Amino acid sequence: MINQLFDLTGKIALVTGGTHGIGMACGKALAKAGAKLCVNDINDEKLEECKAEYAKDGIDVFTVNFNVTSEEDVDKGISIIEKEVGPVDILVNNAGIIKRVPILDMPIKDFEMVIDVDLVAPLIVAKRIAPGMIERRQGKIINMCSMMSVYGRQNVSAYAAAKGGLKLLTENMTCEWAKYNLQINGVGPGYIATSQTAPIREDGHPFNDLVMTRTPAGRWGQPEDVGNATLFLASKAADFINGHILYVDGGILANFGYVKGENEI
Repeated sequence: MINQLFDLTGKIALVTGGTHGIGMACGKALAKAGAKLCVNDINDEKLEECKAEYAKDGIDVFTVNFNVTSEEDVDKGISIIEKEVGPVDILVNNAGIIKRVPILDMPIKDFEMVIDVDLVAPLIVAKRIAPGMIERRQGKIINMCSMMSVYGRQNVSAYAAAKGGLKLLTENMTCEWAKYNLQINGVGPGYIATSQTAPIREDGHPFNDLVMTRTPAGRWGQPEDVGNATLFLASKAADFINGHILYVDGGILANFGYVKGENEI
């Protein structure tokens, strides 16, 4: 009976930007639970490469090229999914970018680009998919938030502004759509070991030292940690969880001042 709570057989899931990293981990978790997986990207080469990567785990992924920041493109892409696969039951708004630039040095166009991809795009995609979910009286929307949905850090002003906005957008979607039996939640990854973070995870790197000493769990997270949280929120086990951001951070938000060793007995 417990296993049935996490069985997604017959469900159709869309993970935006699910061609690599955290997005791919989320896609694999959903697919292994039985969902038919769809992913998008704006790069055909990445879409082809990800098919081979998913196939290693026996996953037949449906790929489609569309730009999440364009209403017209999103409509075309979702229409293809609906025609070729079926209506989306689970949406994971994962596509995102970050630009690490001090506020005074960041061109406004770059700031706007991050906001468009990380905040406006989840709204565009959700607005296209939610009406069908509302009509069917069921659906899961999971927005990829961040620890920076609740705190700031230097050089990531646009990203933090977008992710803070996405947290509140998640809550507002809940206020409007929960009555139709939609569950809208977010996942907030902490510091995750991906190819993008590989250069700063080397022993002796100042940022690696920061993460290892400030995270109570004493390690970097793995993409699968985020994927498992996403699976939970997409499952029947989370049917009465709404407007919540599930932080997958090894406890760093619980005690950001923690220093390894100082509180040990």
